[in-house]
Amino acid sequence: MSISGLKVLMISSDRNILVPDSAVEERMKTYGNLVEELHIVLLSDTSHGLKETKLSENVWVYPTNSLTSILRPINAARMGKRIILDKKFVRGESVITADSIECGWAGLKIKKKWRIPLEVQLHTDPFSPYFSGFQNRVRKAFARTVLAHTDSIRVVSENLKLNIVNLLKIENSKLKILPIYVDKEKIKNEAIKFDLHARYPWHFIILTVSRLAPEKNLGLALEILSLVRQRFPDTGLVIVGSGPEEKSLKLKVQSLKLEGGVEFVGWQRELASFYKTANVFLQTSLFEGYGLSLVEAGLSGLPIVTTPVGIAEDLEHGKDAYIYPASRPDLFAEAIIDLIESNQKRENLRFNLKKTLESKLLSKEQYLSKLKENWENTAKKIK
Repeated sequence: MSISGLKVLMISSDRNILVPDSAVEERMKTYGNLVEELHIVLLSDTSHGLKETKLSENVWVYPTNSLTSILRPINAARMGKRIILDKKFVRGESVITADSIECGWAGLKIKKKWRIPLEVQLHTDPFSPYFSGFQNRVRKAFARTVLAHTDSIRVVSENLKLNIVNLLKIENSKLKILPIYVDKEKIKNEAIKFDLHARYPWHFIILTVSRLAPEKNLGLALEILSLVRQRFPDTGLVIVGSGPEEKSLKLKVQSLKLEGGVEFVGWQRELASFYKTANVFLQTSLFEGYGLSLVEAGLSGLPIVTTPVGIAEDLEHGKDAYIYPASRPDLFAEAIIDLIESNQKRENLRFNLKKTLESKLLSKEQYLSKLKENWENTAKKIK
């Protein structure tokens, strides 16, 4: 399956690449099978303690080991320029790919030096009003320049593509849609190692899997739970994830008198037991580029109640999921109460969503074929 002569320089911020036996590490090895060489510059700090690593016969990872996060893209650009020279990248047979705006900034610097075409991947909408916080404001400041000068933009959904085209007036042909690859068979076959109902005393368990960040809007999940527990007090919420909002969310648990009804379990590497033993999955995000956890939950057989974000925008309300605006906690609560009271409605949502997702998701072979095609076409865009 390899592409003779094609060399790829990837600028990435995903440090799971260097976590042994992780899904991300395996994905990078698979990408290596598509090309002659894959060189990955990984944004990192010295505190992360990462070392230059050879993942497979033709895949190398080079951590930036920067002193501060601000220096990561600068160091990545410097390292990338050197790799292009040392590894003898050839124009027309080489491509730079970056998985975020800051990585794209580094890629743009490398492109200007060596005139190697650049692809930028967008997994979320950097221009959303909910894309907040200091780091995200910095990303927004650079996004217009980076996206205007890249040769190819890979997005995860049609809606994200339309947003970028309309806002930046970028030619439609420059954007390619490639959803995040999800291993359907792996999710289906993953074993259950524990039952949430054996861990917690609740009759009905709501699950959310999310970074604890403002745009995930998890305060809404707590408000919804409070309303549901007025009718069904033996309902609980399990929150999987970590992030800067944890302290404020725990204070809100206290203010809503939800002690004993909410469990913060932190970041978890294995999620199958959570997905497969909860009763409903709740997503309250103000925006999502795609919504991987929703897809994983749906494929695991959980009924979904969600805001209309990411892939949820492509689902049918009432058939695939219950979908409501973030401004209506009352509707969310009514939906969950409806599911508590009707096992048949839960089964209908489970069945319909799995069928819909399976029809929308690419197989591994389809995904790799499209990825390969994007890289080949981008590599030819030499000027």
